[in-house]
Amino acid sequence: MSLNQVWEAAAASPYTPLIAKDSQFSVGFTLLLLALILTILFGLNRSFLSIVSFGIPASLAFGFGAVYMICAVGNRQQFLIQLISTIYSGCILCVALIHLSPHRDRAVSSNTHQLFTLLHCVGFAQNVTVQITPDGIRFSVEEGRVVQGLAFLDKGLFTTYTFNSPAAPNSRGSMEDAESDGLSYPCFIVSLSALLETLKIFGVGDSPAANVSRAASVQPSASSAFTAPALLLNRSCTFQYLDHGSPLSITLAETGVKTICELTTYEPDEGELDIPFQRDGIIMKIIMRSAWLYDAITELGATDPGVLRLSASAKQEPYFTLSGFGGPFSESSVEFSIEQETQNSGTQSDTLRKVLTNDGTSRSRATRAKLAPTVTETFLVSPPSSMGPRIKQDYRFSFIQKASHAMAVANKVSIRGDRQGVLSLQFMIEFDQGGSVVTNNITRSVKDTRGSTVSFVDFRFVPLLDEDELEVDAMRDG
Repeated sequence: MSLNQVWEAAAASPYTPLIAKDSQFSVGFTLLLLALILTILFGLNRSFLSIVSFGIPASLAFGFGAVYMICAVGNRQQFLIQLISTIYSGCILCVALIHLSPHRDRAVSSNTHQLFTLLHCVGFAQNVTVQITPDGIRFSVEEGRVVQGLAFLDKGLFTTYTFNSPAAPNSRGSMEDAESDGLSYPCFIVSLSALLETLKIFGVGDSPAANVSRAASVQPSASSAFTAPALLLNRSCTFQYLDHGSPLSITLAETGVKTICELTTYEPDEGELDIPFQRDGIIMKIIMRSAWLYDAITELGATDPGVLRLSASAKQEPYFTLSGFGGPFSESSVEFSIEQETQNSGTQSDTLRKVLTNDGTSRSRATRAKLAPTVTETFLVSPPSSMGPRIKQDYRFSFIQKASHAMAVANKVSIRGDRQGVLSLQFMIEFDQGGSVVTNNITRSVKDTRGSTVSFVDFRFVPLLDEDELEVDAMRDG
């Protein structure tokens, strides 16, 4: 067959492409756009499974899309215009996907001083375990598995709080809510010292209120544009956490000056757990002003004791006592007792005797108040039968001192103890509308407390047991 015959035979059956000429541009543009989307998804989640799910389809879509675009466009100038339009659309889509990524957690605070104050209360260790939850950010610090500090930054402290992280498969859920829901929220470790230094970049920790003593804070000071609370109003702090393994980004802004710090995150240890505290086995609960506890620890610290002994009883005086011993100096103790009435002493004895013989339901409010130390708001002591009428427990004095900063800035403290001897000191810290700490020495009206914010810091201490008791006895004998 000659070439002419082949040509004539081909004219009788013309070639029809799978994609019509008029539709090749639309198909090519769609494939190129799909390739960009798959490439972005592959960049956000780089793994072996993503290669099969996003990488290979993106390569095929880009190859076929480029071929159809070349076939559809007649001249090079028009092809370049369409290619630039495709790249521009892909860039816009990339920015939108990154901004709306479901793995980004973001918290913005308009007052950095509040965050610094709460984190500084637990700043006795080098590293801190951070856990992001829907209700706020939890910071946990521990030392030797015998003392632990917990600071929870509630989402109410932030002007904007966005939680979009899914449950992390390898993180531990140590929050009570997480345990009840069976979820495991993002958890990682960062340097606490670096975090505090970051928050101090604009001089938050150098405010005069952080350096004065508690006694000096009783005197009210006039507020002006040059006082520390006024200087903190235009400062903002933003926490951002992108995804598992990414750094913790902290952005500080003040009157147009912006500083961005990224702290490296580490995986928490598998065996790292909170000090267990039996909330259903509490045998002691004492609520009092934190200033009284701070003054007592300061007084005992003057003798440099090694051990702090806590003694409480609901029936025998002294009702609540803190003692320090084991140091190079003599022992010392601080007793919290009831006020002794100078008149009607016989009536008081009869009242106390009546209260001790009757059940708790027959006690009047005024009578029950006489059985508790005057400085306490709540005094509940119910030791088990094995302990007798009085609770006695020993703790390392140096560990108790790690909560001194929280004692100094808190309004109230809840002293709780469980059957295991674990001591929990929960501090209530109140901030006013300007973000300054409200001490319980300043009398304020109800109108002044409406805009205040309350936060809590919890410390847990393991008691001295077994070998530790022998060491305590040796120190006392020595």
